[in-house]
Amino acid sequence: MKTRGAAGFDRAAAVRRARAQLRESCRVKQRISAKLLAELAEFARLTLEAFGRGRRVYFFGNGGSAADAQHLAAELQGRLRLNRAALPALALTTNTSALTAIANDTRFSDIFARQVEGLVERGDIVVGLTTSGASANVLAGLRAARRAGARTVAFTGARTERIRRAADIVLAVPSRDTQRIQEAHITLGHIYCDLIERHLFSRR
Repeated sequence: MKTRGAAGFDRAAAVRRARAQLRESCRVKQRISAKLLAELAEFARLTLEAFGRGRRVYFFGNGGSAADAQHLAAELQGRLRLNRAALPALALTTNTSALTAIANDTRFSDIFARQVEGLVERGDIVVGLTTSGASANVLAGLRAARRAGARTVAFTGARTERIRRAADIVLAVPSRDTQRIQEAHITLGHIYCDLIERHLFSRR
């Protein structure tokens, strides 16, 4: 596909737009409340408790949130800063055979719930990421996790009416802009991984 290319591209205007978006990203993060951070700390505590009992943490989401789910699972399986043992974290967004089979044979809204039914056990932690707070497959996955006896956590934005009925902990970024919400989600996710790693493996 051909486009107009770089004809008429204004670098100075691009720099101004980039700076404005960086400022807005910073403003969203600065509006994160002490209550949200307390919920994040509780999420970390529950995860540590689950790991201590031999349980796992699972992540899922759609699109950019699927990428974030995989990112956070990878930080726990691999490493954030410290050389240490792997932790039992999985993203339910990576098995394309399962995802497409479930979507084709049942419904797309079941792609996470069906995997949860087969994998999740009582005491596990299940994390759904949805910037809208209304993704049908994320809500269904969290509800399935509750039925399995797991603790449920949601990363979302300012719209929380539906997601609060499905999650024990709701990490609601104070924004309705998808990009700003996702940027804050990965920041909060990195903090969560740091809290886990430091508690379990730091000698300090």
